Amino acid sequence: MSKAHFEVYADVEGQYRWRLVHDNGNILADSGEGYASKQKAKQGIESVKQNARDAEVVEK
Repeated sequence: MSKAHFEVYADVEGQYRWRLVHDNGNILADSGEGYASKQKAKQGIESVKQNARDAEVVEK
């Protein structure tokens, strides 16, 4: 069972954003941008789930 969940919310400008929140309340990641619709924000979440599953860690 995951110890984190995604939240979709409207910001003060009416844009939709997402954030990944750990059960302890810490924000692990966020959309970094606003979306015009809730559906687009949810598509952003699905993109992260699909594209970052095996992402490498790169030190710079």
